[in-house]
Amino acid sequence: MRHVISALVMNEPGVLANVAGMFAARGFNIDSLVVGRTESPDLSRMTVVVDADDNTIEQVRKQLAKLVPIIKVRDFAGTAYIERDLALICVSVPAEKRAEVIDIIRLFRGRIVDVSRGSLIVEMSGTEQKIEALIELLTPYGIKELARTGVIGMARGKQRVNDEAAERSGKSTRRRSLDAPAAAALPPS
Repeated sequence: MRHVISALVMNEPGVLANVAGMFAARGFNIDSLVVGRTESPDLSRMTVVVDADDNTIEQVRKQLAKLVPIIKVRDFAGTAYIERDLALICVSVPAEKRAEVIDIIRLFRGRIVDVSRGSLIVEMSGTEQKIEALIELLTPYGIKELARTGVIGMARGKQRVNDEAAERSGKSTRRRSLDAPAAAALPPS
């Protein structure tokens, strides 16, 4: 099963090597590993995507929590969360096919960030599946170069319900469901 694990870590040298070494020592292949700064200059957020069974991931989560520079570890499995990946895709596209490629990019809500005589560079943000679908459609035109950031994730928050009936019934918050359709108030993914 695919797991997205978020770890809040101290922003100091060697933390990434310790975490990667812990995964390697247990024979895990990391599908994605992203580290970036947070709102605090002393902390970084590390997002690791790994494919393993639930028992093994629980052991990994506990081992991560034991590493000194790690503040908090969270596995998003079974919770509502948002994940995004960013890709830059350089597509070879002759002038006669450019309109087709631009239409595909617009359908996926991608952005063209560079144009040259024989190619376009596309910026695409979304789920891994959305980016994979765009790559599949652009492949016949010729992908010259591809760079991806890897997955980042964040737990979804509770939303206040403004409905008077809900307040009268004593329900002032609603819980989000993993299977619920996207609400109109949320930006497109």
